[in-house]
Amino acid sequence: MTSAPDALTGPVTLANLTEKRSFLDAMGAVNALDLSGVTELDTAGAWLIVSHQAQAKSAGRPFTVQGASPAQALLLDTVTAALAPAPPRVRRPPQHRAGDELVAIGAGVSTFSGNIGASLGFLGLVIAKLIGTILRPSRLRFTALVHHMQQAGLNAVPIVALMGFLIGIVLAFQGASQLEQFGAEVFVVDLIAISILRELGVLLTAIIVAGRSASAFTASIGSMKMREEIDAMRVLGLDPIELLVVPRILALVILLPVLAFVADMAGLFGGGLMAWVDLGISPGMFQTQLLANTDVSHMLVGLSKAPVFAVIIGVVGCHQGMQVKGNTDSLGSLTSRSVVVAIFMVIVVDALFSIFFALWGV
Repeated sequence: MTSAPDALTGPVTLANLTEKRSFLDAMGAVNALDLSGVTELDTAGAWLIVSHQAQAKSAGRPFTVQGASPAQALLLDTVTAALAPAPPRVRRPPQHRAGDELVAIGAGVSTFSGNIGASLGFLGLVIAKLIGTILRPSRLRFTALVHHMQQAGLNAVPIVALMGFLIGIVLAFQGASQLEQFGAEVFVVDLIAISILRELGVLLTAIIVAGRSASAFTASIGSMKMREEIDAMRVLGLDPIELLVVPRILALVILLPVLAFVADMAGLFGGGLMAWVDLGISPGMFQTQLLANTDVSHMLVGLSKAPVFAVIIGVVGCHQGMQVKGNTDSLGSLTSRSVVVAIFMVIVVDALFSIFFALWGV
C-alpha cells in the first residue's frame, strides 16, 4: 500500500529556503511530494526539490513530484536539466595518416614563404615612402626624426663604446697569445685593426642596435596597434608608414654608421691599451704600425654595411609591430621574434657582404 504524499505549502523561494529544507529533511523516507499547495516557486525552491529527489534516487528509493502546475513543472524540468552531469567525453586516440609529415612540411614552407612575401612587400612600401620623403622633404616629421635619433642612436653610445673597447681587449689578448709563439707580436696591430674595422665593429654594433631598437619599434608600434591608434590615423587620412616607420628607419640609417665609427675607435683604443700592457707595444708604435699596414678602405668597407643593416633592423622591427593583434600575447611573441629575425638577417647579410668583397678583391 502506497503512503500518501507529503505536501509543501505556501511559497517555496529563496526567502524561506532554510525552513523548507528543514521540512523536507524531517519528512524522512517518503515516495511522493505534493506541490498543489505551493503558491510561489522560484529557481532556489526548484533546486531544493530537485536535490531532494536526487538524494532519494541515490538511496535507491522512488520519489515522485505531484500536483505541480505547468509553470512549476517546466521550472523543475529546467533545473533538472541544468543539474544533470555532462556525459563523459570519450577521447579518440589520434589517428596517424600517411602523408601527415608532408602536410606539416608543406604548411611550414607555405607559412615561411608567406612571411617572406609580406616582408618584401612591406620593404617595397617603405622604400617607396622613403623616396617620396626624399623628393618632398617637407613631409618629413623632423621632431619625430630627432626623437628617434636620440632614442635609437645617441642613447646607445655608452653600451656600443664599452662593447668595442672590450672586444679590442679580447682580440689583443687572444692574438698576442698566439702570435708570441712565432715571434710576430707586432702583427697583433694588423689583426686588431682589420678585424674591428671590417667586421666586428659594425656587426656587433648592428646586433646591439637590433636588440635595443628592433624590440622597441615593435613594442611601440604594436601597442599603438592594440589601442587602435593606427586605425584612427587611417580614418583621419594619415599614413602610418610615413608617420611611424619612415622617421624610425631614417634615424637608424643616419646614426648606425656613427655608432659603428664609435665602436671602431673604442675597439682600437682597447686593443692598443692591451697591446701596451701585455706586449709592450707603445701607443706611438701602435699608431705607426696601424697607419703603415692598415688602409682606410677597411674602415670604409665596414661603414658601408651600416646603412643596409639599419634598413634591415628598422624594417623588421616596424613590420613585426604592424602584425600585432589585439592581445598582449601577440605583442610579446612578435617583440621577441623581431629581435631574433633582425639579428639573423644582419648576420646573413654580413656574410653575403664578406663573400661579395672577397670576390671583388676589396
